[in-house]
Amino acid sequence: MNDSLLPNETVRSRRPMRFLAFGVAIAVVVGALTTRLVFLQIQQAPRFEALAQANMTASVSVPSTRGIVYDRSGHALVQNIPTWSVKIRPADLPYPQRDAVVARLADLLGMKSTDINARIEANPGSRFDLVRIKSDVDESTARLIAEEGLKLPGVEVTAESRRDYIYGPLFSQVIGYTGAIGAPQLADLEAKGYLPDDPIGQAGVESSYETALRGVYGQQQVERDATGRVIRVLQTTSVPQPGQSLVLSIDVKEQQYAQQALEWGLKTAGVQRGVFAVMNPQTGEILALVSLPTYDANDFARGITDAQMRAYLSNKDTPFLDHAIAEQYPPGSTYKLVTGTGALQDKKLTPTTEVLSKPFVQIGPDKYWEWNRAGWGPLTITEGFGRSSDTFFYQVSAMLGIERLAYWAKEFGFGALTGIDLPGEVAGLVPSNQWKQDTFGQAIFPGETLQAGIGQGFDVSTPLQVLNAYAALANGGKLYQPQVVREIKAADGTVVRAFTPHLIRKLPVSAANLVTMRLAARRVATIRHTYNVVDMPIIVMGKTGTAEYGVKDAQGRLPYHNWYVGFVSKSGDVRKPDSQLAFVSFVYGADTVGNAATEIAKYYLQLHYGIKKDYRIPSLLVRGNFYGD
Repeated sequence: MNDSLLPNETVRSRRPMRFLAFGVAIAVVVGALTTRLVFLQIQQAPRFEALAQANMTASVSVPSTRGIVYDRSGHALVQNIPTWSVKIRPADLPYPQRDAVVARLADLLGMKSTDINARIEANPGSRFDLVRIKSDVDESTARLIAEEGLKLPGVEVTAESRRDYIYGPLFSQVIGYTGAIGAPQLADLEAKGYLPDDPIGQAGVESSYETALRGVYGQQQVERDATGRVIRVLQTTSVPQPGQSLVLSIDVKEQQYAQQALEWGLKTAGVQRGVFAVMNPQTGEILALVSLPTYDANDFARGITDAQMRAYLSNKDTPFLDHAIAEQYPPGSTYKLVTGTGALQDKKLTPTTEVLSKPFVQIGPDKYWEWNRAGWGPLTITEGFGRSSDTFFYQVSAMLGIERLAYWAKEFGFGALTGIDLPGEVAGLVPSNQWKQDTFGQAIFPGETLQAGIGQGFDVSTPLQVLNAYAALANGGKLYQPQVVREIKAADGTVVRAFTPHLIRKLPVSAANLVTMRLAARRVATIRHTYNVVDMPIIVMGKTGTAEYGVKDAQGRLPYHNWYVGFVSKSGDVRKPDSQLAFVSFVYGADTVGNAATEIAKYYLQLHYGIKKDYRIPSLLVRGNFYGD
């Protein structure tokens, strides 16, 4: 029986030990917790107070005021106007509520939920960065969204300024527009202080002068609530510095004249695409630059819709492209300036040398025809240029050869960027033996040399390159870099950068040979190759061009572009290189009975010089694919 009680007695004897051990453990734990609490609340209190304060405060960037753009007479072309924008901070938008918040926001903004979600997903920054949902929101809608803040977590309404392009499409190709920064751009610019929601110049001078226009952002310390909304500004640590302003070389009135003339010509001819540009040959200043069709930069400033973007992108005449600098075309007979000047300077011709203009030039079985299919008989360089004789220049091209043709073309600026201060310029193409060997694995054929001499075949140029080449003829042989920005000014109006002509090179051509080519360019008018231009009360020199391209029609005819490039004598003496105005007129796919580009140029010159008599001949703009240079 005593043996049967031993286990219970053993249990009873162990219980006090267990309770004692348990009590000691509790005491140790409580003591440790108490010690830790004392440490945290007393010794670490300043540290955690600082951390809490840091969670409540943040350093935020304060945008600077973007610089203004003026024309050369001081008229504002761009202004900053106050507006409201709606943005979302994805980190503050609870995922379970996202669909409801997006749906409500879409209803308030008149947008599609899919568009809002697409903007959130396309955010180039982190989840803590604001994502722009819609700009230029009207005040009543902005206030309504702000009042529904508790129902729209993560949504913020901000006051900011947006660009207003006062003349709309008139200057869009030159000024460009600002738009939301993209992920690739942010990767390059984040180190310079750019934010994921920053507007940035996306075209025109808004892009090429982005740094000057943007200014320098300031910094503020702000206090935020638990949702991340700013409660108050604690201090401004640095004040934003406003951007610098640009003064263009272009005058509003000249731009309007150029656009009016080009719009009339394109509409009358029934075509959509063309260019008209004007330059001061003595300085390289662009006085007007119009490319049609174009777009309205305000569509982007106000927040372009998907429908608007689709309409622009579906237009086969590419309104976003500045056709004056970003597209290249065969220059046609305007290129005969290169061939003629090169032949004179290389002593292949003299001003009195005669070359027989005949119906065609034959190489093997191939015939290269005169444009009138008859020829003109013996011609000097002045007469050959005036009549734009193809067979004359075929033979002169053969005298020079492809390498010298390429050399002189490059001296005149073909095949290289002009360096204009606008983005998107292309270089064109000047064929040579090396180029063709690299491209096609063979040398230039003799017939291709003939074609190159009249601006056909592989040659392609931008309208600006053609204008710049003739500006060099007009000013006595100086090839300038074209410029659209004349001055840069600080916010207080002081000039930061004054205008300085940028000389690319002095042409290695004698003054006498340049005089011969100016006389030849005047002969184009006096021989009435440009119809009644000679009757105008100004002295115009220049060259027309008809450049074939594409695929032959049912009658075996190629479509063609029209060119007219020229300059006006200041003194009336064509021997003097004193012109203050050069122009280029280009019509894509004209296919008109006469030269459409010439009629457009006449209209512009009438407007510019205030000529009351109308010298236009609208009947020449009838479509018909009648080849005539």
